[in-house]
Amino acid sequence: MVNYSSRNSRDYPSRNRPRYHLGTALTQSLDMPRCLIIEDDADNARYTADGLRELGWLVTISHGGVEALERATREVWDVIVLDRMLPDDVDGLSILKTLRGLGKNTPVLVLSALAATDERVRGLKAGCDDYLTKPFAFSEFAARIEALLRRVESGKDVREMHIADMRVDLIARSVERSGKPILLQPREFRLLAYLMMHQGRPVTRTMLLEAVWDYRFDPQTNVIDVHISRLRNKIDKDFSPPLLHTVRGVGYMMSEDAAPDEAPA
Repeated sequence: MVNYSSRNSRDYPSRNRPRYHLGTALTQSLDMPRCLIIEDDADNARYTADGLRELGWLVTISHGGVEALERATREVWDVIVLDRMLPDDVDGLSILKTLRGLGKNTPVLVLSALAATDERVRGLKAGCDDYLTKPFAFSEFAARIEALLRRVESGKDVREMHIADMRVDLIARSVERSGKPILLQPREFRLLAYLMMHQGRPVTRTMLLEAVWDYRFDPQTNVIDVHISRLRNKIDKDFSPPLLHTVRGVGYMMSEDAAPDEAPA
């Protein structure tokens, strides 16, 4: 099998990868998050596993078959990374369907070279929480994995999000900074809420297109740039410190501190 995720110019070398800090509670002994990687290609499995271990995860690799199904259904995992094309012509989605059929709600990220829209739809309908196509950049893979983990930890009761002096009310769909109301258009609010959910971590353009615009492809327009510019003008222009940062070669990030390799606004 071709090593679709081998490092190339689009990936971060190991020593230069952004560090996504999961917090002390998650990175100590038994509190470390657990990930099962089901991937028959040894090089791909090792590549993703080594990267996650550097970020503080406990990772187990399974190369498919009965063992993978048993480990996925009988053990407790925080996230499962699942390849589509497994040995003996097994589609990883069959494992996913079995998992969901047993009532297991473990977040599953499907990794696949099957990039057609119909294949993505099949994965989502089978019950996956996210679908990432090969080849992929490790930075995006890590961001998506940790987004799944935070989604589980945060639950569904989050009503407000805060950063510095800004408050975002998800129920009233209102925003204020330093006590001053900020009026946002619906799409701008959705964009801000998504960035806030990933506070302190880079969000890629692909992630924004899928989550905020519901696109499963790149429309080759500047729609993201336009909305980021408008949002930045509203939430940062008359306030300090700036909160919305451009991370060169990656995407955007909400943070009180300057982003690494920050590009000019």
